[in-house]
Amino acid sequence: MATNPIRPTDDEARVLARDLINGAHFGSFGVLCDGNPMVTRIAVATDADGCPITLVSDLSLHTRCLRTHPTASLLLGEPGPRGDPLTHPRLTLAVNATFVEKTPNRMARYLAHQPKAKLYIEFADFHFVRLTPIDAHLNGGFGKAFRLTRTDLQL
Repeated sequence: MATNPIRPTDDEARVLARDLINGAHFGSFGVLCDGNPMVTRIAVATDADGCPITLVSDLSLHTRCLRTHPTASLLLGEPGPRGDPLTHPRLTLAVNATFVEKTPNRMARYLAHQPKAKLYIEFADFHFVRLTPIDAHLNGGFGKAFRLTRTDLQL
């Protein structure tokens, strides 16, 4: 009989998940394009309430796909400098993507985390997308798997 590899969610898992969201500069972003999965790399930051956001261009295929199918996934967490990359913590978020207003506060927060975006943040074809988590899967390292709810992520 196989044992369930998913551990009960605890405060340590919740803190690690928040740290991965807050510390992320980039993520792997999965969308549906014409019914097929597509993964791309995006820059991320957080909105005032801690929700992941990204800045996308109308020229990008993933932007066009999001307008048709706003459910997506976001993988956060980078391998450390040593050891097996698969033993380092990572968080996969199932998200609902919503295009949101380009407010001065949102722009300032994003630029504080992604300063190179200053080159294009004010272009008319660039838009903020809020990536509201639906649920999440945390792999905290070997033998440390957790399922998290939106509430667990404190959003």
